[in-house]
Amino acid sequence: MRRRARVVAAVSMGLSCHLAFALAVASMAVALLTGLQLGAGTAAGPAAALLDLLLVVQFPLLHSFLLSRRGDGWLCRLSPVGHGRTLRSTTYVLIGSLQLLVTFWAWTPSGIVWHAPAGGSGVLQYALFAGAWLFLVKALCDAGLGVQTGAVGWWALLRDRPVDYGGMPTTGLFACCRQPIYLGFALVLVTAPCWTPDWLLLASVWVGYCVLGPVRKERRWQRLFGEGFRAYRATVPFLLPRFRR
Repeated sequence: MRRRARVVAAVSMGLSCHLAFALAVASMAVALLTGLQLGAGTAAGPAAALLDLLLVVQFPLLHSFLLSRRGDGWLCRLSPVGHGRTLRSTTYVLIGSLQLLVTFWAWTPSGIVWHAPAGGSGVLQYALFAGAWLFLVKALCDAGLGVQTGAVGWWALLRDRPVDYGGMPTTGLFACCRQPIYLGFALVLVTAPCWTPDWLLLASVWVGYCVLGPVRKERRWQRLFGEGFRAYRATVPFLLPRFRR
């Protein structure tokens, strides 16, 4: 009975996490392509702007909190009873995905479009946007897709083994800068081809988070990897890549 409960918890969390992750990525791509003009929010006037602002700030605030020691405790409690510590990475990705879904689906569009891509310049904008997504995917792969998609948690529970988070990533894009995932996320935001007040609000706050948010993450790396991280930090720049032969 205990084995069956463990398998059910692992499979259900895995399916929920990966479905939410896929929907969140698709929703973000469509939202940025359309300048966030497809949201289902129905507020009007100042209330609409205030609600959209709350949607913008809730993501970095909760996302950053869950990376803290106190947030880690919350993750363990939010996961299915008895498996919280094993499933915390899966729970983290699931919560982040749900945050993105709420942001883009509940958004109240302004109806104002400053610029829509067209002609040759539009093709270039779309190409830059696609390139930013490829950069982000590459960074996620270099960091370990199992960790970044939450798969390591539910997979370890399914096999009844300890979670293998892998070592500190230092190869691929991580050899050029210490935070390529945050850089890729920022590039996706700033290369969005449709320019609207909605996009400007979202990009301004979230790009700022991409610059400041990794500081907390690096503190966690310092605790986990100690001298190895200090040596890595001394030779690899923080956010702007330095490409070497």
